[in-house]
Amino acid sequence: MIHYSKNNKALSDSLRINMTPDEKRLWYKCLRLFPVRFNRQKRLGNYIADFYCHKAKLVIELDGEQHYEESAKEYDQNRTEFLNTYDILVVRYTNIELRANFKGICEDIENILRKRLKQFGYDDNLWK
Repeated sequence: MIHYSKNNKALSDSLRINMTPDEKRLWYKCLRLFPVRFNRQKRLGNYIADFYCHKAKLVIELDGEQHYEESAKEYDQNRTEFLNTYDILVVRYTNIELRANFKGICEDIENILRKRLKQFGYDDNLWK
């Protein structure tokens, strides 16, 4: 079990309420429709993940322009390494990729999600 920082509660609540247009699109038209639960702006350790599925130990990150800066790349790498120690897979997409290939990204997430669920002992009956 990952403990989380109580200091991030206000920030995670604010990020959840003020999702970016791309986050809203991915949430309302894809992730919340899956038969397993995703959480938005989930606190994991000292970090906040855009979207997290506990059953699949899967984090989905949407990266805007700020993620291209060197300091952000280092932060993202540290977060990914931290989450990987808990066997959590971090999958990243840019906002540009999402806008250009929304359907393909949703299909990619579904494929990854199915593989992860199978890996953790869940079967395809979740989709029926």
